[in-house]
Amino acid sequence: MKATFASAVAVALLASASSAGAVETVIDLSGQVPDGPERHFSVPFDVPEGTKEIAVHQLTLSDKNILDFGIMDPNGVWRGWGGSRIQDAVVGEQAATRSHVPGPIAAGKWEIVVGEAAVNETPALFTLEVTLRDTPTLPPQTDRKPYVPTAPLEVGERWYAGDFHVHSIESNDAKPPLDQIATYAESRGLDFVHISDHNIHTALDYMTDAQKAHPKLLFVPGAEYTTYWGHASAVGATQWVDDRTELPGHSIEQAVAAYHAQGAFFSLNHPALALGDACIGCAWEHELPVDQVDGIEIGTGKFGIINTDAIKLWDEYCDTGRHVVPLGGSDDHSGGADVSTFKAPIGSPTTMVWAKELSVAGILEALKNGRTVVKLKGPDDPMIELETLSGSDENHPLLHATITGGAGLVARVVKNGEYEPEVDIDADPFVIEEQIAAPDSGEDRYRVEVLEAGRPLTVTSHVWIERTPQTPVTPVEETDDGGCGCSVPSRSGDTAALLASALLGLALLGRRR
Repeated sequence: MKATFASAVAVALLASASSAGAVETVIDLSGQVPDGPERHFSVPFDVPEGTKEIAVHQLTLSDKNILDFGIMDPNGVWRGWGGSRIQDAVVGEQAATRSHVPGPIAAGKWEIVVGEAAVNETPALFTLEVTLRDTPTLPPQTDRKPYVPTAPLEVGERWYAGDFHVHSIESNDAKPPLDQIATYAESRGLDFVHISDHNIHTALDYMTDAQKAHPKLLFVPGAEYTTYWGHASAVGATQWVDDRTELPGHSIEQAVAAYHAQGAFFSLNHPALALGDACIGCAWEHELPVDQVDGIEIGTGKFGIINTDAIKLWDEYCDTGRHVVPLGGSDDHSGGADVSTFKAPIGSPTTMVWAKELSVAGILEALKNGRTVVKLKGPDDPMIELETLSGSDENHPLLHATITGGAGLVARVVKNGEYEPEVDIDADPFVIEEQIAAPDSGEDRYRVEVLEAGRPLTVTSHVWIERTPQTPVTPVEETDDGGCGCSVPSRSGDTAALLASALLGLALLGRRR
């Protein structure tokens, strides 16, 4: 591990303060980033008995460098992550600034954890001042409450619509409170949102009241596990996991195991989004065993080109035999308020999840069962319901897909990552049927996609087909329609209007750290 506190100067200045006799001790820990391959180092400082509040002021002294700052207490408890956006943070016994955790101020050696997000100019100097107070300046935050999962908001098996990548004000680079998030999500007809703040779970303190205020929209707890080598959603997580994977005694495998131990679902976020310092660590670079990856975000916001690359990566993971589940998320940081050209609001994309009930446990169970549909632009995109029906025998099922809202577009079956011929969707609803056969060994996987302007608009999860043991192989009669039998149900429906052309292109995102 790097030498602690670089060349920081620790100078304690004692100042008697207000008329009430409050005392502050200011410690100057300013310095420079030490040399070495690691991307994190610690700056320690001592906290005496009787301290009621700790304030931290930080500033990176070059606009060519980006440093992140967090706080760790003597017990190894993560007390906040301001990143580079929050320059002044306060942690007290009964209150804390956003992205930080209130609680006991234990005497002993605390640490400022500094992350080297981007060091392009050396020496990389920083200002760092810690103020210790024997009297708190923040009033008690009585609206913080322990998180308790809510009872099911709805019981009944159906498709539930949600967004698996939403940031609240507790992310250092985001703005919206939970109420704003819920109000916007409800306006788009969503059933749930996953709160994925960067390496922090302080939104949980406000989730109980927010859930009561919005009894029809489920808040799913979690985090966006944000490292310099990739981001991932830990859906359902409620406990902090260390992101300093490059340090001795730490690893990405240990981090994912810690999330799985909480029962969380680990899904790679925007894994193909390589934008350098514009979105640090956004592309997935960790060498993580495939069997630890539960899902992949195949659709992020409005980035159609990147989404195509993410779908290809998803196929590569599935080629190993791992049943990786596709998800979509907006990566919204504004509660739907920012709908500029390259910003996507909550619900764009929307992920449909087939669940038994609208509860955190129900959504997690559904994810682990792997039945999702990703609407890459939003909740009004076409819907695809994919299943297998009984065929001539158990090893020759009928692939059956019902598409609604897709008239005027095209669809295709994708087998093991290979595209079958496209078919025009000329009715609503529209049915695709295909006789398939289980492979001689291993598994085959099938999905169905609806395309707009040549790009996926709606994508299903896979159905996986495996041969029943000791059953002889029988040939499947080939058809002259490319293997796809397409039909229109006997009932009629209104033809949907053509959807607008997809917005293409790529723009720099705001730095997500």
